[in-house]
Amino acid sequence: MASVIIVGTQWGDEGKGKIVDYLAENCEYVVRSQGGSNAGHTVVVDNVKYKLRLLPSGILHKNKVCVIGNGVVIEPKIFLSEIDSLIEKKVNISNLRISDRAHVLMPYHKILDELQEEDLGENKLGTTKNGIGPCYMDKASRLGIRIVDLMNKEVFTKKLKFNVELKNKLLKKLYNHDGVNYDEILKEYLGYADRLRAYVADTTTILNKAIKEKKNILFEGAQATMLDLDHGTYPFVTSSYPAAGGACTGSGVGPRKIDNVIGVVKAYSTRVGEGPFPSELFDDVGQFIRDKGGEYGTVTGRARRCGWLDACVVKYASYVNGLDSIAITRLDILDELDKLKICVAYKYNGEVLDGYPADLDILSKVEPVYEEFEGWKTSTRDIREYDKLPENAKKYLKRLSEVIDTEISIVSVGAGRDETIIVKNIF
Repeated sequence: MASVIIVGTQWGDEGKGKIVDYLAENCEYVVRSQGGSNAGHTVVVDNVKYKLRLLPSGILHKNKVCVIGNGVVIEPKIFLSEIDSLIEKKVNISNLRISDRAHVLMPYHKILDELQEEDLGENKLGTTKNGIGPCYMDKASRLGIRIVDLMNKEVFTKKLKFNVELKNKLLKKLYNHDGVNYDEILKEYLGYADRLRAYVADTTTILNKAIKEKKNILFEGAQATMLDLDHGTYPFVTSSYPAAGGACTGSGVGPRKIDNVIGVVKAYSTRVGEGPFPSELFDDVGQFIRDKGGEYGTVTGRARRCGWLDACVVKYASYVNGLDSIAITRLDILDELDKLKICVAYKYNGEVLDGYPADLDILSKVEPVYEEFEGWKTSTRDIREYDKLPENAKKYLKRLSEVIDTEISIVSVGAGRDETIIVKNIF
């Protein structure tokens, strides 16, 4: 039996969906514990591409219990659209469970998200405008509507009325917006409630019973460490806790019941939205990586900022998450490069920094200290054993492991489920 947390170690888009999909074969349960529909995972199975936003990647395996935990904020329209899309593709979703404690994302959350971002002007955060932040704001303010509330018509009606009145005051007085229609939202969401009801459960009890029964459980992270509300490059972060600790609070499973934490590391760096990015590339190499890697957002289609692999970020993520090992993804994207670099330290005012700076003014001015590597100039796509990787590729990976003081357990050399090298067994 093992309970394993998968976390992103950079700014997201590391390929967590691929790693979760691969490891789910050996699990009975797959859990999504935080975030919302702003978190896109792309998984390729039998040459079919699946773009998931709320559903755990394990849904693409038969007979896996897939859980959406209490830490997730759920937009019913998108959730049901995902379900319908999978049903069309003959994917079995009968084992899907939603926590009754998860919060519901409402139409006014999306409107507020867009208006607040516009109001920030030059100080904008680069939000996806999916309403995630305002929904978590309501949760923290104890004004939120949970799935369990949506299941109770009387409770939902009362809570919705209060929220609509409150939000309309804000929309009209602060933003000169017409506000939202209570009756329309009530009708729409009661319709969603009827369809959601079959999936709602006390998932905390389900998961803890599964652990007691010695089942293998995989906790699937959304976003990544550098977007964590506490530990990321604040304020250019998400509104939840993508670090390993968030998997515990977002699922109702205590930290002492976790056996293994795996950090997913893209073989280069990318970032979406605003905020400092020390190893960012603005040249032809950066554009090559973007085009070769298809570095455009799953949800938004936005071009991702690309750069050299930043080991300072990954080392910090190893501290924060207590990583047992790392899974390297997208190594194949670098196959054609003549030279590669890894950022192994930051210099500020001529001195090497110890740790990862919280001060974004400092972070925006640091000088990356690079180590250069010879490229391997050959395809890695068909390699399935670590020892058979090109020597220069192994040197590149070994140096990353040394800098972050964390061993490598998986290397991914393509998007397909089979394009995976297992260095160390997880289950």
